[in-house]
Amino acid sequence: MNMNFERKLPIPKEVKEMYPLSEEHAKIVAQRDKEIADIFTGKTNKLVLVIGPCSADNEDSVIDYISRLREVQEKVKDNIFIIPRIYTNKPRTTGDGYKGMLHQPDPNEKPDMFKGIVAIRELHMRALRETGFSCADEMLYPENYRYLNDILSYVAIGARSVENQQHRLTASGLNIPVGMKNPTGGDLSVMMNAITAAQHKHTFIYRGWEVHSEGNHLAHAILRGYVNKHGQSLPNYHYEDLMSLCQLYEESSLANPAVIIDTNHANSGKKPLEQVRIAKDVMHSCRHDSAIKNMVKGFMIESYIEEGAQKIGECVYGKSITDPCLGWEKTEKLIYDLAELM
Repeated sequence: MNMNFERKLPIPKEVKEMYPLSEEHAKIVAQRDKEIADIFTGKTNKLVLVIGPCSADNEDSVIDYISRLREVQEKVKDNIFIIPRIYTNKPRTTGDGYKGMLHQPDPNEKPDMFKGIVAIRELHMRALRETGFSCADEMLYPENYRYLNDILSYVAIGARSVENQQHRLTASGLNIPVGMKNPTGGDLSVMMNAITAAQHKHTFIYRGWEVHSEGNHLAHAILRGYVNKHGQSLPNYHYEDLMSLCQLYEESSLANPAVIIDTNHANSGKKPLEQVRIAKDVMHSCRHDSAIKNMVKGFMIESYIEEGAQKIGECVYGKSITDPCLGWEKTEKLIYDLAELM
């Protein structure tokens, strides 16, 4: 085997014992989980915003950003429910590049997986302590989920992972919303199959155990656009796309038909300023058709303190080192605008 086994890492239970979640903060997570579930099951009509940096690369700037979201949340709480993005592991198309805080707690230093596990748990816990926000992360590695399962309130499964059996089966054992993105090629049947798998019961191997999942009725769709055979980005957030998804849900036996619209990635062609227009376009579709309004639960928005992106090593505070993001001023205005459109 062409691998060097450097060291045995602690299991999630051991890490949680080293960095425990207090009873007070566990209650906050539970309350937020209930509020989010009520949105996805249609008991309340608030709009979910899964919003934040493309990647959580710096603890202080991420907490600074989330603290700003807290102030805005208080002003729009009647209409909008904010779930900050703290994405600590990043898929890389070619395998090269920054793979996130889990791999490199310091983007300028070499990978250290133990420090990474500790860093991502501490970051999510700090967000909870200082802002009262339980957050979202991408489940890039299903076996790592339990390092954070007591803190997270939302999980996304990416366009390159959505066909993977282990992602689907693990999602079936979660009790929080899991968003399944459409694959990069755009075939919605792949995404719908993933949702179906996640909503069903399964028996499978997880972290060396035989486990039995109960099915996750909060698994749902995320539309993120797609890439055609010529490598061109094409959107799938328009009215016709949403009506097509409504039809797919109607033809299925899935619980709680729901979709989150990813306003960046192929939907925007990775042009972050387009996210404002895209979100408002979807809100117009919601006003035009009640079925779309009932299905659209919110948006996934890539946003940070500074607009755009930078290369690793440039050290501009609060600026993405992966995909370009919407800046804070435009983000704040967008949130207020969306609240008014509700």
